[in-house]
Amino acid sequence: MATHITDECINCGACEPECPNEAITEADDLYVIDPNLCTECVGFHGYEACQKVCPVLCCVPDPDHREDEPLLLLRAKKLHPDVPLPELQELTPALSRFRK
Repeated sequence: MATHITDECINCGACEPECPNEAITEADDLYVIDPNLCTECVGFHGYEACQKVCPVLCCVPDPDHREDEPLLLLRAKKLHPDVPLPELQELTPALSRFRK
């Protein structure tokens, strides 16, 4: 599932530069995540980077956008055609939270 930012967002902006897909943008009084760009950092990190830096823990899984590891990796590959991302069977815990 894609991650989303709840209303508890304090608009600090810590999450925006951490996203490898530029899926996070500033809206009125909080940041938002485009679910079409979110890959939950699969292929890049073994954690969701926005969650890791959020001081109020408002970057959480979006129950309205449930997605699995293969779909997220495919999206990452489409978003980053010039980045040598691993194949699904080559993902490690350091590159996907699904492998933990």
